[in-house]
Amino acid sequence: MDPNQQSALEFPCRFPIKAMGRADSTLAHDVESLVRRHVPDLKPEDVATRPSARGNYVSITVTITATSREQLDAIYLDLNAHEQILMTL
Repeated sequence: MDPNQQSALEFPCRFPIKAMGRADSTLAHDVESLVRRHVPDLKPEDVATRPSARGNYVSITVTITATSREQLDAIYLDLNAHEQILMTL
C-alpha cells in the first residue's frame, strides 16, 4: 500500500476481523491470542465464534477498536501466518 494514500477508515474505529479455519478446539483461543498481542485490552464479548452448517469449519470474529492501518496490517499478517487459519476477512 502506498504510504501517501489516504485510508478510507478514520481511526480510531470499531473494526471486525474474521478468521476462518477447520473446526478445532484451539483455533478460537489461538485467534484471540494473536489479536490480543496487538490489542491488549480485548474483552471477551469482542470475540464471537460460529460453526459452519456441517460443523467442519468455524469462523471467529474479533471486533476491535483499531487505532491505525499499521495495527490492522500487523494483525492480518499474524493471522495469515497461522497454519490452521484458511482465510481472513
